[in-house]
Amino acid sequence: MEASISKTLISPLLAIVLFISQTQALATDSSAYTNFIKTKCNITTHPSLCVKTLTPYASSVKTNPTILCKEALRVAIKGARDASLILWNLKKQDGISRYEAVAIKDCVEAVKTSVYELKRSVNTIGHLGSGEDKESQLHNAISYASSALTNAETCIDGFSESEEKVNPNVKMVIDRSITVIKTLASNALSLISDL
Repeated sequence: MEASISKTLISPLLAIVLFISQTQALATDSSAYTNFIKTKCNITTHPSLCVKTLTPYASSVKTNPTILCKEALRVAIKGARDASLILWNLKKQDGISRYEAVAIKDCVEAVKTSVYELKRSVNTIGHLGSGEDKESQLHNAISYASSALTNAETCIDGFSESEEKVNPNVKMVIDRSITVIKTLASNALSLISDL
């Protein structure tokens, strides 16, 4: 079972970050736009990942910090959806105990809630006004992104409380999946907080 879980789930998990860095449209080689992203990413919790995942969007971001935040949130949503799929597939693996299956199901629900909160943050940033309204909307966007992080952490907490009941390889897949969500959401949150 250990080899099966490692081979079938770890490779796709490692591919998530690489896949996320693929762009849906060709990015221009404009150094000004790329430098803007690099500078903004310096304030994030994971600057190199921030640059890697957001540079492909340089031509649409240009030097607009609001659009950069929206793209960062969309990257986090994509990462969370991919992680959710990996977790769902993990639940179906042979050798998964009933306890693990229930815990994974709860984890998938927590990740779905994270996706929902990230989408709310994108929507809120898309409607930023000015003055007091902007401050209020910005506060809401930060709250939604923070909530997404909290939900992802809830998944890990659920497994940490009963580690003796969880196969170490299962826990490793879960930890890595949630780490992807947390790092991408954390980067997005840092960028939003800097608006």
